[in-house]
Amino acid sequence: MILSLFLASVIVSEQANAQDLSTTLTGQQKIEYLKNAIEDIQTRIDAGSVLTVGAVGYAGIGGVITDDALADGVISQSEIDAYLQARDLVLTHDYAIAQTAEQLFMQEHAAAMTNLAAAVDTLTAATSVIATATSIAVQAAEADTKPEQVALQNMLSTDAGSIDATEVQEYNDAVAAVEEYAQAAGSFMAAANNGELTAAIDNYSAQGNFVVGSYTAITYTQSVDEFVISWADAGFEAGFQGYLTPDMKTAADVYAAGEYINTYGSYPTQ
Repeated sequence: MILSLFLASVIVSEQANAQDLSTTLTGQQKIEYLKNAIEDIQTRIDAGSVLTVGAVGYAGIGGVITDDALADGVISQSEIDAYLQARDLVLTHDYAIAQTAEQLFMQEHAAAMTNLAAAVDTLTAATSVIATATSIAVQAAEADTKPEQVALQNMLSTDAGSIDATEVQEYNDAVAAVEEYAQAAGSFMAAANNGELTAAIDNYSAQGNFVVGSYTAITYTQSVDEFVISWADAGFEAGFQGYLTPDMKTAADVYAAGEYINTYGSYPTQ
């Protein structure tokens, strides 16, 4: 009975220890734990390999190795236990969740860039439709004879040769989507690079004792330069304002950047 209680106590203690490590170690610390456990086992394997060569060599010439001469090549129970625990800690950790504000913003940036790429594809298709119709301007400029004017009428009478309100709306919607996602991606990247902002968010989450990446909503309003982040499950919400003002780009800046890229084939440096 006493032995059973002792074993039960050990099991509970081990489970509690594993639970403690699961909640107290960061994701990177769990990886370091695994790395150290693997290195300990590798050390045993390396020693065992050398010792085996030595043992075989002595056996061939009549050398009598002592008891436990190869003990350093044996992987201990504690070493395999440490490895298994570290492996499970790494396997069960949610590495997708951001641990810092910088990681949070970079994840949001990646998502916004994906949406931006799709929006650009949509805009490209909508632009092609409009461009086909506007190319008739060349014929319109030269239509100064009856046959040319009739030909112009015929082109305008086709779907490809004219623009309707639906096509214009699709084009305008695509432009708006590009603006929305470009602004979002730019703001998230700027935020990730802003040490003052990321430190403020990291400190806020540390004081509230919740993980930064557990946020449930994030919005950015350019007109007031404010991020609002909610951690609904933890009962927190905060606004972070005025950090990205130096990174703002006007329509003139954007147009100049577009001309630069079209001319030189690379992005501007600022």
